[in-house]
Amino acid sequence: MEQEALSKLIPAGVLLLLGVIEAIGGLYFEDRRTKNDFTIELLSLVTLPTLIQPGIFLVVLWGLGTSFPGLENYFIDSSIWWHILAFLILDDMTQYWWHRLSHANRKMWKLHRPHHVVEEMGVLVTYRNSMMYYALMPGIWFSAALVYLGMGYVYLFYLPIKLIVILLAHSETKWDRLLYRYRILSPLAWVVERTISTPSTHFAHHGLTAEDGVSHPNGNYGNLLFIWDVLFGTAKITRKYPSRFGAWNQMKEPWYVQLFFPLIRSKDKRSELHSISTKQDYDPSVDYKEFAE
Repeated sequence: MEQEALSKLIPAGVLLLLGVIEAIGGLYFEDRRTKNDFTIELLSLVTLPTLIQPGIFLVVLWGLGTSFPGLENYFIDSSIWWHILAFLILDDMTQYWWHRLSHANRKMWKLHRPHHVVEEMGVLVTYRNSMMYYALMPGIWFSAALVYLGMGYVYLFYLPIKLIVILLAHSETKWDRLLYRYRILSPLAWVVERTISTPSTHFAHHGLTAEDGVSHPNGNYGNLLFIWDVLFGTAKITRKYPSRFGAWNQMKEPWYVQLFFPLIRSKDKRSELHSISTKQDYDPSVDYKEFAE
């Protein structure tokens, strides 16, 4: 029980620390972040760990316990390395594909779109998604099944490590700059940026347009591991950070539409615009302000 509590408290502490650092730097006091944005971010931050993830675990554990009682803790004595590999593939790799598909499929994009319409980065952006985006995420369901099969001990360490990496990848602290600053650290930087998500690679994913030579809105999908982008051909590494963020062809809908789609839909036809995974890119000669209001 003590280890389970720590696995939740450590990422929460990291989030709080990074949030304080960002707040001191003035991130949350600029005009681009509205009450609508804060509402989405805070509700997402609360509902995922307290409602959605526990709810999925309860359903899976109950379902498997009822249907396959003989499989409970079936792999508990197998190698810990197999457990780690199982989570990396069935949770992190499936999340890579879930994320990638959400940029290509029209309906899935609307579940993921709240994550991209915000025009700034920061730890509060991390969980900005429709409730249904997480409720249907295969990795959470697979993780619950792996815990039932006896891999729960590894999950106590795997989950906080993954959450910390994801929080740091969204954070305005840009911790990876240290690796790029000193030539002696260049070999280490080469390995790190190809192994896990970093601010540089993930900020590029949130960049407004690929026209700047840094942003990569239709790539860099990795969450914990960036290896998936390298393996599947969606990686772009520049060691730079975009100056503009957001999704230029998307309007900012009310928080309840963004969070509860498709249960609640917008009546505004502009909300039906397709994802940023299109051949069309940002045109600086066009006024897109109407889509951000």
